[in-house]
Amino acid sequence: MKKDIIRETIDREEIQVKKMWNEFKEFAFKGNVIDMAVGVIIGGAFSKIVTSLVGDILMPILGAITGGINFTDMKFVISNAILENGEPAAIAYGSFIQNIIDFLIIAVCIFGMVKVVSKVTARMKKAEEPAPEEPKGPTQEELLAEIRDLLKAQK
Repeated sequence: MKKDIIRETIDREEIQVKKMWNEFKEFAFKGNVIDMAVGVIIGGAFSKIVTSLVGDILMPILGAITGGINFTDMKFVISNAILENGEPAAIAYGSFIQNIIDFLIIAVCIFGMVKVVSKVTARMKKAEEPAPEEPKGPTQEELLAEIRDLLKAQK
């Protein structure tokens, strides 16, 4: 009796585990999840490009415009106590400004990409839509029935 109850419980657990595994496989191998993974990888690479654009091109130009200020070196020293890295305790607001510029450039690029993808998707959906069908005329049977009715009416 106890063995039967234990066996039934184990069977139910096995069924639940198999069901959960199948749900996971269905989720993990859907196209959307794989597309998202590709997007994350490309986004990481794109982030490095934008960081280089900001750090190596835009920030030096901005520094030249502002009189040679290097934004990454801008900081507010809280204490002259030297930390483990050999720097005084400070708030590095220059790095924060550079990260804000990075974010804004990435946001503008992603916005542009989303707009382009939306337009392309809309055009593809519009091209896939079938043209409206012409209104169908009466069938052969309906025409024959109408001729029959007209002939009966003439008699």
